Amino acid sequence: MNYEEKFSNVTVLGAAGKMGSGILLLIAMEMANQKLKPENKDRKYVVNAMDVSDEGLAGLMDYVKAQVTKVAEKQTVALRKSYAERQDLIENSEIINQYVFDVLSVIRPTTSLSAAYDSNLIFEAIKEDPELKVKIFTQVEQNNSNNPWYFTNTSSIPINELDTNAGLGGRILGLHFYNPPAVQKLVEVIKAKTTLNELDEFAELLIKNLRKKKVPSNDFAGFIGNGHFMRDALYAISEVDRLAADMPFVEAVYIMNKVSQEYLVRPMGIFQLVDYVGVDVCQYIMSVMNPYLDDEDLHSPLLDNLISQGILGGQYASGAQKDGILKYEKGRPVAIYDPDKKDYVAIEQYRDKCDEKLGAVPGKMIPWKAVIASPSKNDMLEGLFSEYNSLDTLGVQLAKAYGKRSKDIGLKLVSDNVAFSEDDVNTVMLTGFFHAYGPINNYFN
Repeated sequence: MNYEEKFSNVTVLGAAGKMGSGILLLIAMEMANQKLKPENKDRKYVVNAMDVSDEGLAGLMDYVKAQVTKVAEKQTVALRKSYAERQDLIENSEIINQYVFDVLSVIRPTTSLSAAYDSNLIFEAIKEDPELKVKIFTQVEQNNSNNPWYFTNTSSIPINELDTNAGLGGRILGLHFYNPPAVQKLVEVIKAKTTLNELDEFAELLIKNLRKKKVPSNDFAGFIGNGHFMRDALYAISEVDRLAADMPFVEAVYIMNKVSQEYLVRPMGIFQLVDYVGVDVCQYIMSVMNPYLDDEDLHSPLLDNLISQGILGGQYASGAQKDGILKYEKGRPVAIYDPDKKDYVAIEQYRDKCDEKLGAVPGKMIPWKAVIASPSKNDMLEGLFSEYNSLDTLGVQLAKAYGKRSKDIGLKLVSDNVAFSEDDVNTVMLTGFFHAYGPINNYFN
C-alpha cells in the first residue's frame, strides 16, 4: 500500500484537544493537497476527528475553518495553479472558499472510537497516560482488520512500552509534534526497536510534505525535548529553593524567571514555560520518566504543593494563558503565587528590589525577539556572553551557572544515548523551544 492509499482513511484520536486539533488540521490539509493532484482526483480521503466531547468537536470545526482560511489567503497564487482546470473559480475569494470546502469535506467529526476500525492510519493525541493509550490501541487492534499503523504524539512514554503492552507488532512510531502543531516546525521521531521500517519511511515523506523538520530520538522516556526541559525546570526550582533561604519565595521565582528569559536570551522565563505546558502536566511527565532513571530523581515537592492548591497553569481553548505559578494579564506576568500565603503577590511590589539584587544589566543585553531576527545573531550572542566573563553581579552569576547546567543536561542526553548527536539536542531546543542558541555551546564552560 503506497502513501496515497495508506493516507485514504485516517483517524485522529483526541482531535479536539490542544495537540490533536493541530494534527487534524495538518492531516486534513495534506489530504486536500493530495486530492488536488490529477492522479488522485478520484481517490476518496477521510479523516475521522474522534474525541469524547461533542462541544469540543463543534469548536474544532470552527478552528479548522479559520486556520485553513488563513493558509489559503497566503497561498492563493499556488492554489490558483492547483485549481487551474476549474473555470468556474475566477476570483481569489472563490478559490479560497473552494480550498476551505475541500479541507472541511474530508473531516468526519465523531465521538465513537468505532470510526477508527476502518482506518489505515491512527494518529493519537490523547492524554499522556500510558494505560489509557494502551487500552485504546488494544480496542482498535481487536476491531480493525487492516493492521493499522499507529503514530503517537506522546512526549514522554517509551514507544516500545506502548507497542508491547498493546500488542501492535511494531506498527507504532512516535511522532511528537510540538505545540502548536500548525505553527511549530519540529517533529521528534521515535522508533522502538520493534518499529517496522515502513512506518519510518512513511513518516519521512509525511513530515516532508508538511514542511516540518524531523529530529530522531532514541526510545527513552522523555526523549530529547522533555528530557532537557524537565531537568532545566527542576534546576530552576532548586535555585529558587536556594535563593529563598535569604529572600521571599516570590522574589526568588521572579529572579530565576528573569534570569532564564532575559539573561539567557530565551522567549519566555522558565516558570512561564512551565505554566504554558501546565504545572500538572510537567509533574506528570516527570512521573512518567522517573521509573526509567537510575541515577536521578525527577520530582518536585514544590510542584506537588502548587497542584494540591489548584495552581495548574495550562491554556484556555482560545490559546490564552491560564494563571499558574505566575498570574497573567493580557499575556504578561503581573504576580507570582506564594504557596505559604496561598495567594498571588503583585510583581510591582518587589520588582525594583529584585532588579537591584541582580545588579547592573549587561550593556550588550538585547531582547530575544531582536536577537532571533538579526542576521548578526551569533555576533550579538558572542558579545553578550563574553561580557559576562567580566561581570560578577548576581544576575550574571546565576545566568552562567544556569547556562552551564543546561549544557550539561544536553551533553548527558547524548552520552546516555537519548539523542544521536549534539546537533540533534541543539536543533530540538532551537526549533521546538525557539531558543536563540543551542544548549551545547562554548558560551558557558
